[in-house]
Amino acid sequence: MRYIIDRFEGETAVLEEDSGVMRDVPRNRLPAGAKQGDVLTETNGIFSVDTAATKKRTESIQEKIRDLFDGH
Repeated sequence: MRYIIDRFEGETAVLEEDSGVMRDVPRNRLPAGAKQGDVLTETNGIFSVDTAATKKRTESIQEKIRDLFDGH
């Protein structure tokens, strides 16, 4: 399963599934250093940051913002 960290609410991480469903998970179940916007994968109940997918997602968002403000 794949998720994006939407936000943190105290000790709870709010994750968004690919389907758009939101899921609350205790923050201590996430890898150390996981941050808002990171792409996570879950295998057998263990969460891992997918650094390649996170980088690709971040670059895509930055490109959309540039296009929006540059008028392209």
